[in-house]
Amino acid sequence: MVLGLISDVHANVVALDAALRALRAQGARTIVCLGDLIGYGPAPNETIERIREERILCTLGAADERIAFDFARRAPPRKGVGDATLEWTREVLEEVHVAWLRELPVQRRVETPFGRLRAFHGTLDDPNERTDLQVDPIALGKLFERHRCRVLAAGATHVPYLRRTGAGVAVNPGSVGLSLNGEPGADYALLHLGEQSVDVRMGKEEYDVAAVAFDIVAWGLPSVVAEAVQMGRMPQRAEHDGDGASDDAGLA
Repeated sequence: MVLGLISDVHANVVALDAALRALRAQGARTIVCLGDLIGYGPAPNETIERIREERILCTLGAADERIAFDFARRAPPRKGVGDATLEWTREVLEEVHVAWLRELPVQRRVETPFGRLRAFHGTLDDPNERTDLQVDPIALGKLFERHRCRVLAAGATHVPYLRRTGAGVAVNPGSVGLSLNGEPGADYALLHLGEQSVDVRMGKEEYDVAAVAFDIVAWGLPSVVAEAVQMGRMPQRAEHDGDGASDDAGLA
């Protein structure tokens, strides 16, 4: 079985198309997205349309939840530019797409030849939380046991991560639309799942980051997001003043 993993698209349909082309070209017939389809980027409607057209299995992300549900909108404000981009998203997102976001599950289970894959954005119960895949081996083993899976896939950090243990494989595919690992591009993970083993390839696909950055600025969205898309990290000034899409600045 060949399965693709993506996460944190953040309304960047150009990056999404690049990642999907790369995964399809490498044989992925099933693709799972770990949420945060919207927020930050300039193309929320087009992004959701593409996800639906491609029949991607999705989970609810933190940004998706804040758009879809009134209770999430009343959550305490976050530092940085995240909430400002969501306000713009609310103004332009078509109601049919808001209704579709409301139907997304917080987590998904996919049965594979290697065993069950458990996928979610933040944690099994809450897209706004974080799952730390870098915990000690005993704690990681307990995560596999609690989630009753052999492949654990979590998003939200925007930084790709892969770890193998005796209990299974833990993977964060990074971010399609706003990668923050120091290199611009659309992150993804490709899994070849057999009965006895799983081979994981962490990939990054190039796309026209300048065109996306232009659209971000043209729509009046924060310029630091445009810079981050082109740099693959938050600008240094944003890191210092908190006006950016870092984990502490409202990125989810």
